[in-house]
Amino acid sequence: MHVQIFGVKNDADARKAERFFKERRIPIRFMDFKQRSPSKGELQRFFRKFGEGALIDRESKRFRALGLQTAYYGDDRWLEIACDEPLILRMPLVRFGKELSVGHDAEAWRDWVQR
Repeated sequence: MHVQIFGVKNDADARKAERFFKERRIPIRFMDFKQRSPSKGELQRFFRKFGEGALIDRESKRFRALGLQTAYYGDDRWLEIACDEPLILRMPLVRFGKELSVGHDAEAWRDWVQR
């Protein structure tokens, strides 16, 4: 089984996630948001589990550049925006089989690897 890491290569937490799994010799696929946007179906899994509050990074440069500070949308609208503008998401998004995590969550990753 392999791990999928969604993010950007120059993000410190994405690099930590990549290093964590490489050190444990777990194959990874890195999906760089700057090269390709995530599919709606892939993001929908994360939105269903965590909701927009945990996924949207309201402190990101892209979020502020788009002027979304005063926006109050539902999960469906945030999903559409995130598909078009993935740099507003908290990174990295990590998927290991059916397990999902947002941000740097080494404790959850350790649990996944030990199973």
